[in-house]
Amino acid sequence: MLLKAQSIAKAFGPVKVLTDVSLQINEGDSIGLIGINGAGKSTFLKIILGELKPDTGELIRQTERIGYLEQFAESSSEFTVRDVLGRPYGHIENIKRRLREIEELMVAGGDIDWNALAEENAALESQLAKSDMDDEENLKAALEKVGLSADLMDRTMDTLSGGERTKVMLSRIVVQAEDCDLLVMDEPTSHLDINTVEWLEDYLLKTHCSVLVISHDRYFLDKIATRMLEIDHGKSREYKGNYSDFIMKKMLDLDRMEKEYRKYAAQKRKQEEIAAQLHKDQWFLTTHKTREKLIAKMEAKEKPEESREITVRIQAAHKSGKNVLTCKDLSVELGGRTILEHVNLDIHKGDKIGIFGSNGEGKSTLVKALLEQIPSKGELWVAPGAKLGYYSQNHERLDPKLSAEEQILTVIGKDRRADARQMLARFLLTGDEVERPIATLSGGQRARVAMCLLLLDETNLLVLDEPTNYLDIPAKHAIEEALTEYDGTILTVTHDRYFLDTVCTKMIEVKDHTTRFFTGTYSEMKGRPNVKEVVMDADEYRVLSPFTNWVTGKKYAKGDRVLITPAEQKSFEWALGQGKLKKTGGRQRKKVNVQKDEDKKGARGPGFLSARGGTGGPPRA
Repeated sequence: MLLKAQSIAKAFGPVKVLTDVSLQINEGDSIGLIGINGAGKSTFLKIILGELKPDTGELIRQTERIGYLEQFAESSSEFTVRDVLGRPYGHIENIKRRLREIEELMVAGGDIDWNALAEENAALESQLAKSDMDDEENLKAALEKVGLSADLMDRTMDTLSGGERTKVMLSRIVVQAEDCDLLVMDEPTSHLDINTVEWLEDYLLKTHCSVLVISHDRYFLDKIATRMLEIDHGKSREYKGNYSDFIMKKMLDLDRMEKEYRKYAAQKRKQEEIAAQLHKDQWFLTTHKTREKLIAKMEAKEKPEESREITVRIQAAHKSGKNVLTCKDLSVELGGRTILEHVNLDIHKGDKIGIFGSNGEGKSTLVKALLEQIPSKGELWVAPGAKLGYYSQNHERLDPKLSAEEQILTVIGKDRRADARQMLARFLLTGDEVERPIATLSGGQRARVAMCLLLLDETNLLVLDEPTNYLDIPAKHAIEEALTEYDGTILTVTHDRYFLDTVCTKMIEVKDHTTRFFTGTYSEMKGRPNVKEVVMDADEYRVLSPFTNWVTGKKYAKGDRVLITPAEQKSFEWALGQGKLKKTGGRQRKKVNVQKDEDKKGARGPGFLSARGGTGGPPRA
């Protein structure tokens, strides 16, 4: 065991951030820590690292050899890249720290072994002289591993881009890992391109260190995590497996807890009614008190916490013609340098295209050229009927001086304050969050306001630049579900591979000043299975009479409860039409496998899990 946290609680004033969080980290563990924004994940990491003290609970740390990657990369003008790579866990820094301790001991005097300290000091001085040269080479090698030049060593951190700063911090992890038992990372994939993230995944899979990582990158968590810890409403729950395993097990947990609570509540209500009737009929006896004691002894079942969820529906304008956007031999030059050349694209109605590539390859340049925001050469044609909606990762459309409410009112009219608040509430923005200047909101809150503005536009062509940046996992799921159902054409730049698999059916890789086109998801492009998984909101139905869904082959009995996502509606069309199902009003999230269109020939809608029939009714003779 390297570390154990038991029943950790932490509050800041009246706000209880953590109430009961536990985790044990053993050698070889690779643990993903997840939860919505504000759940207390970073607070828990600071307690583990000793930066904060818990109010209650027990923390046992059996190693001090811990490497830490902060959520926000160092950006100070005081430190060079060389300084950051050696601070505070680097080999040279450890030697220097011990030399300072020896010097302090000698200055203090007292009962010390002068000969032993002198010998240790001489040995360390010798190591330092040798290590200065060796460590310099190690630092340069660490930079090169993440794709940075050794020429950056003497540059201050504030002169680097966000992506470069994050890569420097990753290099620091590489340096630390040699002398560490545990690596703790807070959002390590933020601002990294796909190639660097995949390098990090491979590195973490090979390292001898145990790993604890906070991340909203679901693809990353699927690749590296063997255990998941979720912090929700101040409490923790642990699951074995990666992120996909967590999703399935959590759904089963919530379903089980809901059924147990319903059963408990029904039994308790029934016993209370009996006790009340006994008291009424036999008021002169104490029989009802015996019944009340039995009720008190019933094992109470906890009602699952109701999660607030973003509800998004993007309405498409009237469809454009078959051809939406075409470019032939497109090229872009900026500052006398060729950024893109020989780009040929033919985008059709309904295409959902993901654009990815390394930082600096020209992804945003391509989008701006297609939007005619920057000049380009070659042929470019956009359908006259295309109604464009644009989402920028920098949220240029937002006025930082306005509140979220005022921003919406500028579009829908100043007399529709109630409508503006209702729209923002769908994105979980309420209370003072809608009244504060946008400049004071978090990155995730600003992203939700920008997405809300996008919904107000009637579009049939969406161009999205990093739409999932700053969003937590539930918000990403909501946006993905809305885009999956969107009836128009989508062109999106993203580093989020899970998003690429969930939403996009075609890929454009920007590399070596040009583009490479591929029909399929990102995973398929990389040679992975030909199925994408989507988490959607599902409506709950009760089975009124038995039936068989001939698409899936599953039989349903009277009284069963069925969760049906929009992607599965077609497969239940016959049962719904025959009155065999009745909506209960309940909603949960559910994970479904959605096959590619070419694997669903003959099917009439998305979400078909097999090609055995047409609508979920009896098979044709």
